[in-house]
Amino acid sequence: MDIAALSMAMSQVSVAQSASLQVMSMSKDMAEQQGQQLTEMLKSVPAAHPNLGGSLDISV
Repeated sequence: MDIAALSMAMSQVSVAQSASLQVMSMSKDMAEQQGQQLTEMLKSVPAAHPNLGGSLDISV
């Protein structure tokens, strides 16, 4: 394989790697944003039974 072909192949691999990292970064950011939105949504929903689960009665 000559140097020009090797250089082109390495360049293509580098571009593909960069694109892959960008896509992963975008998906990570999107997942973080969705997680934050989910926690905000859960905080805004009132509890169905506010007294339920407040105490635990165990007999052994």
